[in-house]
Amino acid sequence: MSRTRNIMVASGLVAFASAGLAFPFYMASSRQPVIDPSKPLPPQATFRGPYINTGSRDVGPDHQTYTKK
Repeated sequence: MSRTRNIMVASGLVAFASAGLAFPFYMASSRQPVIDPSKPLPPQATFRGPYINTGSRDVGPDHQTYTKK
């Protein structure tokens, strides 16, 4: 009983891992784009935009003037 159960669990794990590894290749080879450029972005994508670089230390515009060379 124990050996057959181990084989079933191992085959399930192998199937799950192979599906997870194959998913990016499947998405890259699909013909239809993931995001439709003719439609507006969903609200969660537009809300996420300003917060995507919250870890950056660059805060605000640069007020120093630079001379052209």
